[in-house]
Amino acid sequence: MWLKKKKYKLLEKSIDNLNETLEKGNIMELSYLLGNRKEMIIRNLIAGIFRGIGIGIGVTVITAILVMLLQKIVSLNIPVIGEFIADIVDIVEKSR
Repeated sequence: MWLKKKKYKLLEKSIDNLNETLEKGNIMELSYLLGNRKEMIIRNLIAGIFRGIGIGIGVTVITAILVMLLQKIVSLNIPVIGEFIADIVDIVEKSR
């Protein structure tokens, strides 16, 4: 009898741990999404659109900062590097 109670307590503890782990991992929400294809497609579409917009904005900002830094370096009149960077800046400005 004592051994049975101990096994039940161990089983109950294991089930509680499993339940906690599933709750932390949002398994219920994930299983709902996998069952509902329409919602999964809509979420992925929206996520893809926002990722694309974020990448576009990020690349634009980084490129603008790089061009500004290159213009500053050109204004320092470093002989070899200045000419090379001036050519790069001219190419970028012409492509706008």
